[in-house]
Amino acid sequence: MESGKNKTLVLKAVILQRYRSVRQFAGVMDIPYSTLVTALERGIEGMAYSTVIRMCEALELNPVDFSPLEESDGLSGQIITRKVMEKYNKLNRAGRRKVLEYMDDYAQIPAYTMEDPDEEDLI
Repeated sequence: MESGKNKTLVLKAVILQRYRSVRQFAGVMDIPYSTLVTALERGIEGMAYSTVIRMCEALELNPVDFSPLEESDGLSGQIITRKVMEKYNKLNRAGRRKVLEYMDDYAQIPAYTMEDPDEEDLI
C-alpha cells in the first residue's frame, strides 16, 4: 500500500511538472477529471491498468516503478519495439512486405539513419 501511495505522489508531481494543472492533463488524456482527482487522492491502485499505462507513456514514466524513462533505457526501447510490433502484427502479408520495403528504403537515406548504430533514438 505504501508503494502505491509513493507512485501516486510521483504521478501527481510529474503531471504538475509537465502540465499547468491536473485538469489539463485529464483533458489531454481523455480521462474524466473527477476520476483522475479521485485516483490521485486515494491512490492509483483502483484505476484500470490500461489507463495507468497510458498515463505513464504520456508522462514518459516506467510503468513498473514510475521512474523516468531515458532514451537509452532498455525498457523504453522495449516499449517502442512492442508498439511497432503490435501494429506490424495487425498487417496482412502484403502489408508486412510493404512496410519492410519502406524500412529498407528509409534505411538507405542518410537523413533517416542513425550515425551510431548503437544509439537508441526513440520516438
